[in-house]
Amino acid sequence: MSGRTTPSAAVPAAWSNWAGNQRTSGTALRPSTVAEVVDAVRATRAAGRRLKPVGSGHSFTSIARADDQWLDLTALAGPVRVDPAHRLVTVPAGMSLRALNDLLAAHGLALANLGDIDVQTVAGAISTGTHGTGAGYGCLSTFVEALTLVTGTGELLTCSATVEPEVFAAARVGLGALGVIVEITLRCVDAFVLRAEERPASLTATLADLATLVGENDHFEFYWFPYTDRVQVKLNNRVPADDRPLPRFRGWLDDEFLANSVFGGACRLGRAAPALVPTIQAISARALTARTYTARSDRVFCTPRRVRFEEMEYALPRAALPEALAGLRRVIEGLPFKVLFPVEVRFTAPDDIWLSHGYRRESAYIAIHQYVGAPSEPYFRAFEQVATELGGRPHWGKRHYRNAESLAPAYPRFADFLAVRDRLDPDRIFANSYTRRVLGP
Repeated sequence: MSGRTTPSAAVPAAWSNWAGNQRTSGTALRPSTVAEVVDAVRATRAAGRRLKPVGSGHSFTSIARADDQWLDLTALAGPVRVDPAHRLVTVPAGMSLRALNDLLAAHGLALANLGDIDVQTVAGAISTGTHGTGAGYGCLSTFVEALTLVTGTGELLTCSATVEPEVFAAARVGLGALGVIVEITLRCVDAFVLRAEERPASLTATLADLATLVGENDHFEFYWFPYTDRVQVKLNNRVPADDRPLPRFRGWLDDEFLANSVFGGACRLGRAAPALVPTIQAISARALTARTYTARSDRVFCTPRRVRFEEMEYALPRAALPEALAGLRRVIEGLPFKVLFPVEVRFTAPDDIWLSHGYRRESAYIAIHQYVGAPSEPYFRAFEQVATELGGRPHWGKRHYRNAESLAPAYPRFADFLAVRDRLDPDRIFANSYTRRVLGP
């Protein structure tokens, strides 16, 4: 098999993730066919080099930072197959979630759940365990019916629940450590409309009513504003008709002006004058008013994020959420600096994917953020200690400091994942500093 993507086609390039906290320089390969991916892997192995597939750079960890060469799959061509009768879609790995959502909508289909960002590539989203919220839904990887990857030995391997099932259980959240995913088949649902209800509330009342909020809504999450008892509750439920669209001006006001322009200004002010942060948080919490509207599902799930930040997120046993939030409040109160961003809390169903954060348990996710340029590491490390003691599992694409020794007890099938890695990438051509830390050499 031959193609254009060989070591001689590699071009010097610089790479940075969205947040700007991960950077590298080296050589980039941009294959346009699966054959070129196979050639690149085989040439890399023969030369004893390293190759790291990258997506859109929306991970905050170094999971996609290449030590040597990286593989940009955004130009990877491939057949796009939509099967409305069976609600299946097959797409190339480098397609963005935004493009996928538009493709599905054109065929009367949708993904059953999404996170709040849609710029990730499909392969990048599933490889890190990207998730939304909803007690009946696991991470996006649970929608995968089959995937094809190029292993570290240059083999083109397709897996599903019935074909190479152990590879399938590992590769749906594979951290980019098992191979280069080139094609993904996803199970979809009929297109649907969501009724979005957003309203301010108190944290105390929200936690007291948590079982009802989680159990009686299709999708529930909330944002807590540090230094206050205020939260913004978000409830998304399926309805039969899109009969209450958000006025264009209100959408711009809330999602562009207030959530991005004004909030960005508030973060810059808080970074320059930390003593004002508690007041800014209190004003922000009070400034958010209630709104209810309907829209196409992905347009409710996904929102623009233009204010840059760094993030840590932990999946915890759902019953541990109140204790985790109490610990987080103590952490924030004891910091020598102020926290500029609200805290996001979401919920997911159990799944059976070996390195999924939600493996075999109902989860509550706590995501903490800090504005770019503001101090973050003491905040993140202190919360990580709280979360770890409660059985937390870190999101693979969000900041954390855990290593293989620490992570192995948190994942019952960790050793099985490593065995699949040994088989698919015996020479570790897909390894980088991140995989060596979280998986071992």
